Amino acid sequence: MKVLITGGAGFLGVNLVRHLLDKGVADIVSLDILPFDYPEKEKIREIAGDIRDPDTVEQAMTGIDMVVHGAAALPLYKKQDIFSTDIDGTRNLLEAAARHTVSRFVHISSTAVYGIPDHHPLKEDDRLDGVGPYGKAKIAAEQVCLEFREKGMCVPILRPKSFIGPERLGVFALLYDWARDGRNFPMIGNGGNRYQLLDVEDLCEAIWLAMTKPAATANDTFNIGAGEFATMKEDYQAVLDQAGFGKRIIGFPAWPVITTLRILEMLRLSPLYKWVYETASKDSFVAIDKAREKLGFSPRFSNQDALLRNYQWYVDNLEQFQSASGTNHRVPWKQGALSVIKKLF
Repeated sequence: MKVLITGGAGFLGVNLVRHLLDKGVADIVSLDILPFDYPEKEKIREIAGDIRDPDTVEQAMTGIDMVVHGAAALPLYKKQDIFSTDIDGTRNLLEAAARHTVSRFVHISSTAVYGIPDHHPLKEDDRLDGVGPYGKAKIAAEQVCLEFREKGMCVPILRPKSFIGPERLGVFALLYDWARDGRNFPMIGNGGNRYQLLDVEDLCEAIWLAMTKPAATANDTFNIGAGEFATMKEDYQAVLDQAGFGKRIIGFPAWPVITTLRILEMLRLSPLYKWVYETASKDSFVAIDKAREKLGFSPRFSNQDALLRNYQWYVDNLEQFQSASGTNHRVPWKQGALSVIKKLF
């Protein structure tokens, strides 16, 4: 099969490229606005471009059998860029896929579509209520997918929890940086809430299952998350323990911290956005029974496994990105005022 991966140069993209190569998929195309600067570069075809550009999408879709759509504008982007990329870009891709009679279009959504719910675990038929432009755009993108599913296209939709693993930085680099420097780490609330994560390798396997199961089985919507997770305090403490300085997770009352972070976000002095700090002190986990039963999904990594795998990669590769920063998952996010607070811990 010839597979197009949108967002192929991103964190998920490069891990998926490696996963598919291991599965024996030899014809892979990456479409991304960023360069694919990984060792696997010579094994794939790279197209540099924006999914919002119909001509670029048309070029990328030529000869494609299957699409995995992972490209998205993340929550730190401007609202108009989030909506135009995540909604209009998704429509561009689906329209081109329909013209080229692509057999399957796997859409990577997010559990952000559930907003801040009042019950757990969340199931695929629960009410959708996105928080902020990103959550709203993800819901709208799913609705576009459903339009094309109703027209007869096979469009599996995966809703992964926050996924981590090798190559992941972004907001998780805050924890890893503080752990490596021998600092305690502050937590919004007492840390007794259960916050499910996901290892990127498990997500890649879920994508593979959505690509290869019979269309009648895969043409559905699935939550994807870790099967084993403890409290947020316990899971994050594992990283501090691995760092070896005897430091601890320190909880703080949620509302004063959230209020402070709202102010810092408005002043652009913090990398944390509403979805992160509004949900950090609450339970956040989804039921993965449907993916287990229909796709045969069986996650290999617990929260702690995934965090420790990611932390070890961070330590081993620190020199490559120590001076970099930005707004995607491939680089650490600027800590802003949090770098001052760090000195107190």
